[in-house]
Amino acid sequence: MNIQLPPQFPPAPRVTIEVVQDLVCPWCRLGVRRLLRALRRRPELRISLIWRPFLLNPDIARSGMPRGEYVVRKFGGEDRARRLYASIAEIGRGDGLEFRFDLIRRTPSSVDAHRLLRWAAGREVDVSALVEALYTAHFAQGQDIGDQRVLATIAGSHGLNPTAALHFLASDRESEMVFAENLRAHRLGINGVPCFVIGGRHAIAGAQDLAVLDRLLDVALVEAAEG
Repeated sequence: MNIQLPPQFPPAPRVTIEVVQDLVCPWCRLGVRRLLRALRRRPELRISLIWRPFLLNPDIARSGMPRGEYVVRKFGGEDRARRLYASIAEIGRGDGLEFRFDLIRRTPSSVDAHRLLRWAAGREVDVSALVEALYTAHFAQGQDIGDQRVLATIAGSHGLNPTAALHFLASDRESEMVFAENLRAHRLGINGVPCFVIGGRHAIAGAQDLAVLDRLLDVALVEAAEG
């Protein structure tokens, strides 16, 4: 008896997405959530995510600064910031995200958080989940993600050794690379985040709708298949 086997389709080509983002950027939190949601809807895709740092506040002290002082410097006053934050919080609710700007007491430097992601990328952990955990800690819980002990605790809850993470963070390794990557992004013309570079050819900035991300993924897949 002859058995007819179903046709074998070649696997989808692998596509690399560089995610240029800052962990203290609320629009990045929205954009990353939408990107990950778009990818989860396409389980047949083979995607490699590269998390690239961007520093919205490159000159801020590594210890951060009081939130009130930051708001005045960034927005000129609390009233303007309050209106903007209310708008972001409303958009976030539509994406299932909670923003509690009222809980944030210090605006942290994001250098150490970016360093942690670079360190985690070389280990067997879900870096995407770690990214979302860092966003949640800052924007929903008001935790200081500039504090190395806070970062080590978050790392420990995502499969990393917290003692090893704290040891790495205390060493200041990868700091120069974070600043170098930030400079590289600006030299490439990336002046706003989030920015997604798909397949090394197509870049799109902002917290895009799922339909836009789907179309970009389709284009990247066709180009990757064509070589």
